[in-house]
Amino acid sequence: MSDLRGAKSPARPAAAPEKSSAPPVPTRMEAFRYWLTLGCISFGGPAGQIALMHRDLVAEKRWISERRFLHALNYCMVLPGPEAQQLATYIGWLMHRTWGGVVAGGLFVLPSLVVLIALSWIYVEFGQVPAILGVLYGIKPAVVAIVLHAAWRIGSRTLKHPLLWIIAAAAFVAIFFASVPFPAIVIAGALAGIVGNRFFPRAFAAGATEDADTNGVPHAPAVIDDATPTPPHARFTRARFAGLIVFFVALWIVADVALIAGTGREGTLAQMAWFFTKAALLTFGGAYAVLPYVYQGAVETFGWLTAPQMIDGLALGETTPGPLIMVVAFVGFVGAWSHAALPNPTAAGIAGACVATFFTFLPSFLFILAGGPLIESTHGNLRLSAPLTGVTAAVVGVIVSLAAFFALHVFWKAQAGTRWGGSIDATAIAIGIVAAIALFRYRMNVVAVIAICGAAGWIASQLTS
Repeated sequence: MSDLRGAKSPARPAAAPEKSSAPPVPTRMEAFRYWLTLGCISFGGPAGQIALMHRDLVAEKRWISERRFLHALNYCMVLPGPEAQQLATYIGWLMHRTWGGVVAGGLFVLPSLVVLIALSWIYVEFGQVPAILGVLYGIKPAVVAIVLHAAWRIGSRTLKHPLLWIIAAAAFVAIFFASVPFPAIVIAGALAGIVGNRFFPRAFAAGATEDADTNGVPHAPAVIDDATPTPPHARFTRARFAGLIVFFVALWIVADVALIAGTGREGTLAQMAWFFTKAALLTFGGAYAVLPYVYQGAVETFGWLTAPQMIDGLALGETTPGPLIMVVAFVGFVGAWSHAALPNPTAAGIAGACVATFFTFLPSFLFILAGGPLIESTHGNLRLSAPLTGVTAAVVGVIVSLAAFFALHVFWKAQAGTRWGGSIDATAIAIGIVAAIALFRYRMNVVAVIAICGAAGWIASQLTS
């Protein structure tokens, strides 16, 4: 029997026809099949993934109403971490308790992890094959266009006042020219929001955005409807809240201690555990916002991989289902492989990918399972605070800096031994322009853009050779 049946048992007025026309409560197996399917087809980034869930769960299956769906989405938009994966976890938890949340959130990530492990292995084993090098040559300019498109998409929704543009520009200068650490920029953005809100409150007034497309579907009775009482398992209690926090902290400590015991405190896997935990808590604004932080740590601080490898990893991440932040699996695989985290390189790479994924997504499950009951206790709309508005503006500048960094490495053939010596790669620029036109003008699917640019890169490499 489903976990929702007890929540819908309170009697309703006899005249209400909605109860008989609502769809049946999905079984756990039905939910399992749906979340697994979603994890295998969730391409298109968070906006596409949220729109896909909205179409399936609100318009077609009617497992949750429009209002309850957006209420959950608003909460996930406020949290650090991948909002689409957290939304799946929230709905799965609301329907089928903790089991449902873990299954929904886990299956949202697992297919992508398996695919990225396979692609990462192919990359480190055969990445120097001319045909693969040619494909990657074409994909890299597409990545520059994709990151710029992400900055434009976020900026067009958030930079509604000149002060926010100033914050974004300052963040760009700070991280690109002065190499200010990403956490410091986040803190500065939050402080700018607090101070700015005192003098220009309208500039920093913001509300949770909605990425789901309603498609004009009229309201129909749903399993979790607007008036459906909060299920018993979703009601807030201090004991449950404290117990979940203790459990997740203990789980983090046990996993971290096990890695330290196995590889040493300075071992690559132990370092990855702490680094990706910090990254998970800084992902306000989506994956593109935290990628500069991942780059700073993985490339500059720990040297797990090179800058070109980081660009290749992002390109591979764009071609797989699941959250874009799953690029951490590639970083973990290549870093553990190249640093001999275990005697067998393949085993080391798989362990690195799993460690990076586990510690990146663990906080997301805590936020939903522990914080969900607090949100369910109030069905009003959440509002983003002024500090978060400042952080979001700074994030736009950080994303632009990421695009500029990638462009510098993709469009410029650097001369060895010099910082600025070299020449422009006109072919790469042409491919990047085509990708930008496809994204900005024709709104082409990201996977299609990558496929076209990859083919163009292979053709260009064949002509050159």
